[in-house]
Amino acid sequence: MKRIIIVALVLVTSASFNSVQAQQLLSRTDTLSYAIGMAQTQGLVDFLKNRQHMDLDYMDNFIEGLREAIASSSDKGKTAFFIGTQIGQQVANQMLPGINKEIYGNDSTKSISTDLFLAGFISGTTGKDGLMTVKDANDKAQTLMKEVKTEELMKKFGDNKKAGEQFLAKNGKKKDVNTLESGIQYKVLRKGTGIIPKVNQKVKVHYEGRLLNGKVFDSSYKRGEPTEFRCTQVIKGWTEALTHMPVGSLWEVYIPQELAYGEHQQGKDIDPFSMLIFKIELLEIVDKQKQEE
Repeated sequence: MKRIIIVALVLVTSASFNSVQAQQLLSRTDTLSYAIGMAQTQGLVDFLKNRQHMDLDYMDNFIEGLREAIASSSDKGKTAFFIGTQIGQQVANQMLPGINKEIYGNDSTKSISTDLFLAGFISGTTGKDGLMTVKDANDKAQTLMKEVKTEELMKKFGDNKKAGEQFLAKNGKKKDVNTLESGIQYKVLRKGTGIIPKVNQKVKVHYEGRLLNGKVFDSSYKRGEPTEFRCTQVIKGWTEALTHMPVGSLWEVYIPQELAYGEHQQGKDIDPFSMLIFKIELLEIVDKQKQEE
């Protein structure tokens, strides 16, 4: 679960009256005070609208609350109340929508329980009546969020996983297809005679990636130039393939979804649980000095 940090909104202002006319700025201090107050509002309206999701038709209510907060700044009880209000707004408008989106995606009909979220939030804050420790709650939340998220994704994209498994089961029986211990399958299109990269090395490759339906989602050939990266800077399936390929090889590699992007959406083309097929041409090892390490 991503950590969501609550940042209390701090507003700086020097205004304590309804309006000021230019002729009322009788001293340098008066002008300085007014100017600082106005300068602090730069970008505030956009912040209130886009970050705090405030309806600007209620600006009078905002000003009323602003005045009351400043007038009560020496009252510790009211200060705590206003801080609670600010954080409550952030929980309602930012944290809860963010959590629900992370778990349920764009399905607006599903959400966690606001009441139970608040009960846990209050127990964690006050240290009273907790059903578990904060550490246990964090561990439990991460585990359950992953379970629920995976279940929701399986409902929508489970057919991708099934199709990939069926393809690999059939493909692995072909005479010209080899299977590595990890489950990756490959077909040698051109046999290389060079050395095999180590996992910490940088390589130069040409490649084309496509989905099970044949759609090409990425190609260095189309861009007109090969690309370089370390064997560890790519998905697990690529790392596995590269560290078995002699330089000069051209392979067609079939990567199970769990060694590709798994349950994660990748760009607009690669949906969760998609197995991927790559044509990989290993041109050279860029940092050969690491071969002896």
